[in-house]
Amino acid sequence: MTSREIRRQFLDFFASKEHKIIPSAPIVAKSDPTLMFINSGMAPLKDYFLGNQQPPSRRIADTQKCLRVTGKHNDLEDVGRDGYHHTMFEMLGNWSFGDYFKKEAIRWSWELLTEVYKLPKDQLYVSVFAGDEKEGLPFDQEAFDEWKKYIAEDRILAFGKKENFWEMGEQGPCGPCSEIHVDLRSEAERQAKDGKQLVNADDPNVIEVWNNVFMQFNRRADGRLDELPAKSVDTGMGFERLCRAVQGASSNYDTDLWKPLIGFLESFSEIKYTGTYPEVDANWSMTDIAMRVVADHLRAVSFTIADGELPSNTGAGYVIRRILRRAVRYYYSFLNLREPVMYRMCPILAEEFSDVFPELKSQVDFVVKVILEEEKSFLRTLESGLKRIDALDLVNNTVDGKQAFELYDTFGFPSTLPA
Repeated sequence: MTSREIRRQFLDFFASKEHKIIPSAPIVAKSDPTLMFINSGMAPLKDYFLGNQQPPSRRIADTQKCLRVTGKHNDLEDVGRDGYHHTMFEMLGNWSFGDYFKKEAIRWSWELLTEVYKLPKDQLYVSVFAGDEKEGLPFDQEAFDEWKKYIAEDRILAFGKKENFWEMGEQGPCGPCSEIHVDLRSEAERQAKDGKQLVNADDPNVIEVWNNVFMQFNRRADGRLDELPAKSVDTGMGFERLCRAVQGASSNYDTDLWKPLIGFLESFSEIKYTGTYPEVDANWSMTDIAMRVVADHLRAVSFTIADGELPSNTGAGYVIRRILRRAVRYYYSFLNLREPVMYRMCPILAEEFSDVFPELKSQVDFVVKVILEEEKSFLRTLESGLKRIDALDLVNNTVDGKQAFELYDTFGFPSTLPA
């Protein structure tokens, strides 16, 4: 399946289960003072779970644009260095507000993954909540019993609160969760080592693809847990990871979601993309990392601008400017490009997502203009900044505090500073 077909299959599947399909909320969290950007599929739906608003239906499904570059959920430094972290990503989700619960959520998860997407059953593992004595929380026997209907017991793994108990914050709706992991290693690797030993062990090829959260408690201000009168389901499936699994790709970046952007960079820079990663390839390439960073950051910047947040020197706009400058720094330093590049890629991105996020295509000329001006401005700053570095009077290979802050302001995030 193509990525478009994979997304459409998800939405069609849950529409057939009487879910109302809703559009993605803007990636900028304008109405939520606790967030700068939407960082999960459930973030725009918090008021439904808290009972502050009525949902449009007791069953809904969507694909939500998310951005993780600030606060607790910050994947920025991993982007480009591995094959499964991104700044902007899509979160597929199905939601029940006081309607169905564990039985249906688990059954539909298995049906979609194995019957629609045809993922091999012998490459799947699931996790359930092991319980917590201090909290007085029992082992999630209900989820375990439901999973036994579909998968062998030795593939149902129990983990503690860190992995399998989800909480919105210090108080509010929460509950145990059940994750689905897929083993994407080669046949020989799977024969050599049991995949269940690698679940939640940071193996780049044994990854979580879907999380089913069962909202059954409310965390009170004093830390106690009360049973919710209406139990709900909150799920999230990383679209990029799902595409990798369904398409049999070696990483997220080797799916059709990324090939048009990376292909453009190959052609424009006249450098071959080889698909190497520091964590798995001894002879990894910095140019590969740079191409992934530029492609990833373009998505974050383009969708955020289309959703109304312009690059600036304050707040969310400052974060977007830093992400854009980080991408420029990578293509300047490692792809030897000295002219604006990202604005040329924006129309490719807009066309790829025209069927699901049409707001980018409808504003593509404006977004292109904003990105071009930012690139031109920073390239000028970069040239002058590098001259300042060459002229530094280093003492014991260090710079004083004032110089350090000036350089940080020029080059952006720490990882983009020259060595």
